[in-house]
Amino acid sequence: MCNMYKQLLALAMVSMLASACGNGEKQKEAKEDPLAAHLDTTVNPAEDFFEYANGGWIKNNPIPSEEISYGIGQLVDKELRVRLLKINEDAVAKAEKTGAGQQIGDFWYSAMDTVSIEKNGYSPLKPELDKIAALTTRAQVMEQAVRMHNYGVDVFFSEGVAQDPKNSDVEAYHLQQGGLGLPNRDYYFSTTPRTEKILALYPAYITKLFTLIGTDEATAAAKAKAIVALETQMAKSSRKLEDLRDPYKNYNKIAIAGLKSIAPGTDWPHYLQMLGVQHVDSVIVGQPEFYKTLDKIMATADLQTLKDYLTFHLLVDYGSCLSKPFVDANFDFYSRAIRGAEQQKERSRRMLEAEEGVIGEALGQLFVKEYFSAAAKARYEQIVENVRNAYKARIEKLDWMSDSTKQKAISKLMAIQKKVGYPDKWKDFSSLKIDRGPYLLNMMRAAEWWNQYEMNKLGKPVNREEWDMTPQTYNAYYNESNNEIVLPAAMMSVPGYTDEELDDALVYGYMAASTVGHEITHGFDDQGRQYDQKGNLCMWWSAADTAQFNHRADVLVQQFNKMVPIDTIHINGHATLGENLADLGGILIGLDAFKQTEAYKKGEKIAGLTQTQRFFLGYALGWMMTQRPESLADRLLTDVHSPAKYRVNGPFPNVPEFYEAFNIPAGSKMYLPDSLRVHLW
Repeated sequence: MCNMYKQLLALAMVSMLASACGNGEKQKEAKEDPLAAHLDTTVNPAEDFFEYANGGWIKNNPIPSEEISYGIGQLVDKELRVRLLKINEDAVAKAEKTGAGQQIGDFWYSAMDTVSIEKNGYSPLKPELDKIAALTTRAQVMEQAVRMHNYGVDVFFSEGVAQDPKNSDVEAYHLQQGGLGLPNRDYYFSTTPRTEKILALYPAYITKLFTLIGTDEATAAAKAKAIVALETQMAKSSRKLEDLRDPYKNYNKIAIAGLKSIAPGTDWPHYLQMLGVQHVDSVIVGQPEFYKTLDKIMATADLQTLKDYLTFHLLVDYGSCLSKPFVDANFDFYSRAIRGAEQQKERSRRMLEAEEGVIGEALGQLFVKEYFSAAAKARYEQIVENVRNAYKARIEKLDWMSDSTKQKAISKLMAIQKKVGYPDKWKDFSSLKIDRGPYLLNMMRAAEWWNQYEMNKLGKPVNREEWDMTPQTYNAYYNESNNEIVLPAAMMSVPGYTDEELDDALVYGYMAASTVGHEITHGFDDQGRQYDQKGNLCMWWSAADTAQFNHRADVLVQQFNKMVPIDTIHINGHATLGENLADLGGILIGLDAFKQTEAYKKGEKIAGLTQTQRFFLGYALGWMMTQRPESLADRLLTDVHSPAKYRVNGPFPNVPEFYEAFNIPAGSKMYLPDSLRVHLW
């Protein structure tokens, strides 16, 4: 489970790391301390530590109109955007005929060719729209849906290739619930004022898209009403966010020939063949009840409504590649109405984000050559080992876990593979056609290329060296099937500072706790702990140890269930448990690792702050952000991560050293009596 909430911070790239420009120049002016500079000393840390740590920066940095949230991720992005743009613009000017330079240059040319994009309107998409209009049977509708999956439009359901959770050496094909136009199933049924408002606006958005392709408004409105009704049927059979976290309940392996047991009216063997599924005789169905409902929908729903549903989702998914009216309509609903953005990002930023999904690793290969030093890579590889050893020592001392489970846990811990900075082997994009023609066609061909890339994994050995993130991604993840942590170069950056300027206390809080320790702990959270050291879903805990784990973890569930970030919307303690456990575990083992450093042992103050204070403030720096109310409400319904503020104020009261470092008295808001604290790791 990756540290995905940091994706809210938008696409962010590698910041200046050690010897970033390769010129060896020293800073001529002393820099402000990155922790002391952000403090709001009018706030008592015992009452609201997040505001104390980050409030100074937040007060002076209102959310820009084009952002739904603003914080350290955007600062990283801003610092690197100039370099990204230069690489793209240089590639356009060079106009190379082959290789990554050609692909980058031609992609950028087509993406920024707004004259042609505006002139073309939706004409590049018209051949696909015409195919939908020509459909005359329900079987043809499903065949068209499958073709749309092949170029990235996941209508009716979701699917893809991933390792078999119970046999991690094998790539499997997975069928999941999906196909909704709203962020998740709760938007169709929630009765909060915010979600009711969004649901009321949804038909008008659908209507707008149909009118943009020439449908009269009355007809478009009727189509919109029918599409919402269709999606509501699908949503009723979709599982809730917390229910998707149970790996056993969402693992239903069914022979392809046996899919008729859940969908007797759907020719799944035929459609799977069209999807490119080969070399397997079974698939893993996450939510069988969803496919039972889909089977009924395909047999009974109005044919024209099914066709309109396909048309709508095609326009949604590729609207950003079309002329301004389509782009604006998508922005007004998804970004403005749902997430609260006031203004669109400038086009170059949006195209950088699109490029990341197309050939991001090719771009990353150029980045790390200049902006991520060998010294930085070595530093963070060593931090991983220090955190790993700290976790091992904690497990050995647990008084609630049996020796047998301890031994298996330590074996899994020591087997975790670390990937730091960038891949040792890069993906080969040479077969991906990118030219200076219509931007939409480049995006569609890229989606087809990626679909085929994934399908080609079936029947082949699992490539455990592959990365699922690019080096310039401000994020990290733990992959339970590979038992690995992946730490892209961007995650190690603090905007405005080279790596060599960052003291160990800051780094151990900012990186060792919030990222390295967090991702390692995911291997032992409520979900990750169910996978063994080889990445297989199996029960390796004793029943007594499982009961102890669940009992202790439930304390954290109850703590977060009581938190109300906005309106009357509570954090879902069950849905966010895995991330909350990883946050708390990361802090504990990150701090243990930091205590072994020379910096901690010397105990020198920096900017008036003790070493332990700097550790906690360094962790809080990793969550320095503010968020629009609309975006916050949306994430509480759709995200398994708690809001940034609560990822600081939530776990800290469970950490004994926090009380000593900041003199937290009983009765304060950041205080929990020992009997109410989590005693897990």
